[in-house]
Amino acid sequence: MIRLLLAALLATAPGWRAVDPENTLVVDTSRGLVIVELRPELAPRSVARVKALARMHVYDGLLFHRVLPGRFAQTGDPDNKDGGKSSLPNLAPEFLVDDLPPSTLNVVRRSSDGIEGFVGGSPVAALQPGASVPGHHGLRAWGAICQGVLGMGRDARVDSGNSEIFFTQTANRYLDHDYSVVGRILVGQAAIDALAPGFPPAHPDRMLEVRVLADMPAAERPRVEVMDEAGAAFAALVARTRQARGADFSLCDVEPPARVR
Repeated sequence: MIRLLLAALLATAPGWRAVDPENTLVVDTSRGLVIVELRPELAPRSVARVKALARMHVYDGLLFHRVLPGRFAQTGDPDNKDGGKSSLPNLAPEFLVDDLPPSTLNVVRRSSDGIEGFVGGSPVAALQPGASVPGHHGLRAWGAICQGVLGMGRDARVDSGNSEIFFTQTANRYLDHDYSVVGRILVGQAAIDALAPGFPPAHPDRMLEVRVLADMPAAERPRVEVMDEAGAAFAALVARTRQARGADFSLCDVEPPARVR
């Protein structure tokens, strides 16, 4: 009986999905806990880099050195200012995905020249099927920089991504195609929104500890679930949002609900 009750408690509820512990980042900040779902389908090398730096403890204790209210918050530079780098080499840009399998994208919006939807919890835009790179059969897609997106920072050169990351406080779609999107916040957007502003802030907040969920002891590991983007409940959420927004409806109006059990 006890085993059956335990199994019931651990089971993922219908209409929800469990996150992949190997691709979930747990960021303990001075403003609270932030949990990010990483999406290697969009930027595999950048995702691998963020996980590697977390496991090397490079991110632990770093300041949010540039916080522009209503736009984004930057951190991840080992010297706590723009231009800082880790000991690892710079990364090539991963702004576009040339061959995203169409089945990967849960579409919520269509237009004459493109489609938009979600890969997991991350917002993604793509050209219409058939408009992809010659020789490829998938979609030409890119991470849409909506609220809560985690992106890889860089200098002026597109191949200068290294360790800096940024969290968006609102939609910043003008940054689409120019930054590698590595994931999106599932839990803790309020903590990012509450960060001390400034460049640099007078009294900056910091990332206290950054861990990959899979590395955490079982007793400390939060059990995170996300509303299944391919399910009926999420489709109903999209429909309600579209009706409420009318002609102004956009991809960034939709955020897959998440919860910690």
